[in-house]
Amino acid sequence: MTSLIVLSCVLAFVNAVIAGNHEIYSGYSVHGVRLRDQADQIVLHKLEEDLNVDLWNHGAPGLRDALVMVSPENKREFLAILDQNGLNHYLHLDDVASSLKEYDTQVSSWKLSRTNRMPFLDYPRYAEVDAYMERIAREYPDLVTYSVYSVKLRDRSDQLVLLNLQVELNVDLWDHGAPDLRNALVMVSPENKLKFLDTLEENSINHQLHLTDVALFLKAYDTHVTSWKQSRTNRMPFEDYPRYAEVDAYMERLAQEYPSLVTLVNAGASFEGRAIKYLKISTTNFSNTSKPIYFLDATLHAREWVTVPVALYSIHRLVENLRDQDRDLLENVDWIVLPIANPDGYEYSHTDDRLWRRTRSYNAEVSTECWGVDANRNFDVNFNTIGVSSDPCSNVYPGHVAFSEPETRYVRDILLENIDRLQLYLNIHSHGNYLLFGFGNTTLPANVAQLHHVAAAMGAAIDVKKLPIAPYYLIGNSNLVLYGSSGSAQDYGQEVGVPFSYTLELPGYGYSFVVPPQYIDQINTETWEGIALSARLASLYYRARNRF
Repeated sequence: MTSLIVLSCVLAFVNAVIAGNHEIYSGYSVHGVRLRDQADQIVLHKLEEDLNVDLWNHGAPGLRDALVMVSPENKREFLAILDQNGLNHYLHLDDVASSLKEYDTQVSSWKLSRTNRMPFLDYPRYAEVDAYMERIAREYPDLVTYSVYSVKLRDRSDQLVLLNLQVELNVDLWDHGAPDLRNALVMVSPENKLKFLDTLEENSINHQLHLTDVALFLKAYDTHVTSWKQSRTNRMPFEDYPRYAEVDAYMERLAQEYPSLVTLVNAGASFEGRAIKYLKISTTNFSNTSKPIYFLDATLHAREWVTVPVALYSIHRLVENLRDQDRDLLENVDWIVLPIANPDGYEYSHTDDRLWRRTRSYNAEVSTECWGVDANRNFDVNFNTIGVSSDPCSNVYPGHVAFSEPETRYVRDILLENIDRLQLYLNIHSHGNYLLFGFGNTTLPANVAQLHHVAAAMGAAIDVKKLPIAPYYLIGNSNLVLYGSSGSAQDYGQEVGVPFSYTLELPGYGYSFVVPPQYIDQINTETWEGIALSARLASLYYRARNRF
């Protein structure tokens, strides 16, 4: 009897916590509206003013449908105006009140099934958030409070404001965003916060606080990852965020177990002396000139951990788990996979600074205070001309000369040694769901139509498998879609003769560079679909070019 009373009290408390007056939404409905162009967006915004409809999702023409909640009394007029303007629409939710009640029931059940929840694993009330922040402030008084802001971009000029701030204030662009499609995310130091916000205000750029304290965010992430690792045993390296030694051991094992298929190559030592190794995967030991070569690498930027599992999973699917539908990928293509291009930075991001981006080289003639360069600005193509900073401490410092880093020289050497057959180079990064090609200096390659064709097909293949919370991949020239850049691996590959040279930005799901490990399997499997399709298309182009 006592236990029943306790359970009743708990249920009453949970319901009190989550319940709202949902009856006020009785009869309200939500409609999906397919947008064709900006004129359709203007129609919805006018309805927002005239009928007080609630735009749950503003949508994007040709990319995402808008979602609009409408009151019962305005429903008929709302639908009539859509029809008058030729807007395609459909019923998304019949009754908002009923949907909210169902949600309450689901949340009640979930809360009862989980105990000792941390606030970031729940939907906490104000008092819980306040208590959590008070505790963290007491326990970690010395942490520097970097913050992250979400910035709404209207046009190219807003992008240029952020790029100038990147150089002037050394802000860290976590996500460059896309005008009217995706907000930018910018990490700012405490000492630069006021100047940063003043500049946004002066340029009338809408913004809001995204993360109050980066240190707290990373601490919570560490706790979550530790718990996740403890709950899973016998993980393969591509199912985790492996350390350098684990990746090295995995490649060594594959080379020993599959000697007729896999060759392990030591390109040379990193600045700190770590061996930078890659696998060559071929059924013909790279001797068949009728087969194109596909080269993919990861972690030029150290903090982008999720790129490593994708590279390793690609190896796994080609070597250990080759499926019947993928046999053509081995029969028709030779592969080079470099899972950790920047091992010093990658290890440093595990041991010292989770958000470390650069290499770890040291040159006292350049700076006695700052280490490393942006490896993806260090290639000898339009070097040190656009999208870089002369500050050696900046995340976009390109180095004092092109190819100053051994890590970028090894990537260069792989490209040049295989240039006769190298058909596609995929430089994998995180995050944002972008597939980009050159050049970063506003010029376009001669084969831009073919580049766009393969990229669009690759993005579409990934999008078929994507999670609903992820945006669709944006495809295009890196300068036009994001920003101007120089010295990138993508541009260098295109410049020296790789027909298809791309930057792939993997999903972040709102977590930026610290994607929770439970998303690794999803990212691996969906990205593999795109890699496989792009390899097949590249092979077709290669055979047509060489008339095989």
